[in-house]
Amino acid sequence: MSIKVGVLMDPIQNINYKKDSTLAMLWAAQDRGWDISYLEQSDLYLNEGQARAHSRKIKVFRDPKRWFEFGDQADLPLEDFDVILMRKDPPFNNEFIYTTYLLENAERNGTLVVNRCQSLRDCNEKVFATEFPDCCPATLVSKNNSHLLFFLETYKDIILKPLDGMGGNSVFRVKENDPNLQVILELLTRHGEETIMAQKYLPEICEGDKRIIMICGKPAPYCLARIPPTGQTRANLAAGGKGIAQKLSDRDHWIAKQVGSALVEKGLMFVGLDIIGNYLTEINVTSPTGIRELEDQAGLNLGKELIDAIAKKLNKKSIEA
Repeated sequence: MSIKVGVLMDPIQNINYKKDSTLAMLWAAQDRGWDISYLEQSDLYLNEGQARAHSRKIKVFRDPKRWFEFGDQADLPLEDFDVILMRKDPPFNNEFIYTTYLLENAERNGTLVVNRCQSLRDCNEKVFATEFPDCCPATLVSKNNSHLLFFLETYKDIILKPLDGMGGNSVFRVKENDPNLQVILELLTRHGEETIMAQKYLPEICEGDKRIIMICGKPAPYCLARIPPTGQTRANLAAGGKGIAQKLSDRDHWIAKQVGSALVEKGLMFVGLDIIGNYLTEINVTSPTGIRELEDQAGLNLGKELIDAIAKKLNKKSIEA
């Protein structure tokens, strides 16, 4: 019997065909003969204790002009799926949390959700990294103006960013005596109402940061070095950074090893580690990207590796049942 997979994502017609990681996963699932259904957040609902969805069958193609085609529609329980790929991009807001509640209903009834719903809620992508202090730069999480100002006084040159941001949005580099300091703090903390993150500025960002893809707690052999535009501090691809594949350093492997077992324990099968210089800055668990560039430049097939890992997990689950 064919594996039934649901993919919950942002509108597929709006993706970047050349860079979208979810599309690579769907190609791999389809190559295995899996039956794929497409879902968006608005398709999910809960009725009399059962999570359900209006779904559409989907076929995907390796064609930049026509990369998908919808098929039959159906209204069905989420637990009918063997696996659901949760690939909704941040922001991590209330709607994102509500979606995980509905998916968790299916989890309780036997559906594998990648990544695990509770861990999506528990593991804020910025704060989660602080659980590995030996891997991180000096970091402060606070909404208190005095604490943030003291951190700046201590390190002289820092990065300020919201805890729920993505793609490099609202990330500021601030130095002592910056004339815009108070405005930036008021903007990010909403006048002391919202907690933010401050990190010591790492000058290595001028050479770019690195995205390490982790599958079932193990790193891919190549990472994606993301080089920021000239004069910028944000290397995110969404902010104009350029991605270049390169082999992992010894330090990269060490960081991956420190983090890997925790990812497995938390059911985080597909994760992206962000590293600047020798330091871990974020652990991306919601909808990590970067595998298409690694596939193109390093000959990896990380979409297939993930789907193979999911198949192995489903097979083990079937045997145990």
